[in-house]
Amino acid sequence: MKAIGYQQNLPVSNELSLQDIELEMPTAHGHDILVEVKAVSVNPADFKIRESMPAPEGEYKVLGFDATGVVKSVGENVSLFKPGDKVWYAGDVTRSGSNAQFQLVDERIVGKMPTTLSNFEAAALPLTSLTAWELLFDRLNVAEKDDSKSILVIGAAGGVGSIMVQLLKQRTKLKIIATASRAETTSWLEDLGADTIINHRNLLSEEFAAKNLGEVDYVVSLNNTAQHMPEIVKVIKPQGKFALIDDPETLDIVPFKTKCVSVHWELMFTRSLFKTDDMQEQHVILNNVAAMIDEGLIKTTFGEHFGTINAVNLRKAHQHLETQTAKGKVVLEGF
Repeated sequence: MKAIGYQQNLPVSNELSLQDIELEMPTAHGHDILVEVKAVSVNPADFKIRESMPAPEGEYKVLGFDATGVVKSVGENVSLFKPGDKVWYAGDVTRSGSNAQFQLVDERIVGKMPTTLSNFEAAALPLTSLTAWELLFDRLNVAEKDDSKSILVIGAAGGVGSIMVQLLKQRTKLKIIATASRAETTSWLEDLGADTIINHRNLLSEEFAAKNLGEVDYVVSLNNTAQHMPEIVKVIKPQGKFALIDDPETLDIVPFKTKCVSVHWELMFTRSLFKTDDMQEQHVILNNVAAMIDEGLIKTTFGEHFGTINAVNLRKAHQHLETQTAKGKVVLEGF
């Protein structure tokens, strides 16, 4: 089968950073299903792993997390899917990824694909939907029915932010303050349902003051957290909740002590990485999101189509994401 992989951690400008390769088709056992991959999207996790995680000695590391596809065969313990089912999922950081024609994935982290989206439109959503849902409802436990509370989403125009704003709009009564720095991303967030948009290139506290915004109950930081920390301390309420997903080299949370702010990490891969007792919750979340899409409550966060799934196009996609200027998700489709 065709696949794209690497053997060395190299800059994306190097042709060897991602290469077209041939691999043997795997076989499904246990809780695994074998999926024929139809479309994928690219996430910051892809280029971060490409830059830092060595490939097994003498082998290729295959990246790719988000995917849509069709079940070709199932393991002996599978009960949630059958061959022919259209599925979507965000994968497992410890296993071979979706940048391949066929992929093994545990059924417990897979959902039924929305019926109203194409393969590439749906491929934009699994990882970001799981991240946003888990962060809001499993980590922060946001008060869904309280219309007196507010949330700040920093870096809201990217993949996770784009679905998070929609989930907040559909499932909560929170006032949504989102950040963007360009006219096109500001317009994007307005369309998705953000109540107020501020510019994260300016000091957050000054933006809050200019728009007469009070302190917020929740702050979500999706990128450049270390840079924003001093301002986050200023705009969050006493006893507020703060959550982040990025990887700051250092994170000084001591200034939160006076306000007794709680800190929450979200990593979408935790459930599959540790085979947690509630691992199948990701199956439930993906099915819930699919239902919301098919009901017209949420729309795809697809941003740009980079063509077929091959090394050249994947290198271009990685390079684009590394600029941190993407609006919505980058997708590729077919081999």
